[in-house]
Amino acid sequence: MEKHIALPLTKELAETLHAGDTVYLTGTIYTSRDAGHKRMCEALERGEKLPFNPEDATIYYVGPTPAKPGQVIGSAGPTTSGRMDAYAPTLMSVGARGMIGKGARLPEVVEAMKKYKGVYFGAVGGAGALLARCIKKAELIAYEDLGAEALRRLYVENMPLVVIIDSEGRNLYEEGRSAYLMSVHSGRHLKKS
Repeated sequence: MEKHIALPLTKELAETLHAGDTVYLTGTIYTSRDAGHKRMCEALERGEKLPFNPEDATIYYVGPTPAKPGQVIGSAGPTTSGRMDAYAPTLMSVGARGMIGKGARLPEVVEAMKKYKGVYFGAVGGAGALLARCIKKAELIAYEDLGAEALRRLYVENMPLVVIIDSEGRNLYEEGRSAYLMSVHSGRHLKKS
């Protein structure tokens, strides 16, 4: 199903999304990769506040390239999400709800998503220049020393994504694989008849 989503990603909104849905996100998201996630989790361990309000926030796992003249941002393709798996449950525990990236997630992340009603969106790898066109504003907000991995606030319009894992833990990667194997098995069965 195709859905147009206006952020923030509230619990109620997250619960309306299902694995396999095509979504177009509009609103504020934040960028961070593993170095930024590590720093945020260390700050939380020390009892410090994050440089942004994590409540109902969506974090895009991206390290964008520098903007060329006249651009808001450079190429902005997704980073492999598994690099954030050690940190994602902690960020969800303080309110972050949406994650955008590519690739599979560990069972611990899926369990945290079910507990905190999180959603994992998949972005197409290799389409960084196209995804950057959806980014209308970009602002550095923390960790400038991390370069591409600095924490940024982005405003996106109609960013095309697919719900990979929904708030109930349904996983498109697993369901898609099962459906494929069933169709292959059925096809072989038909050929033998």
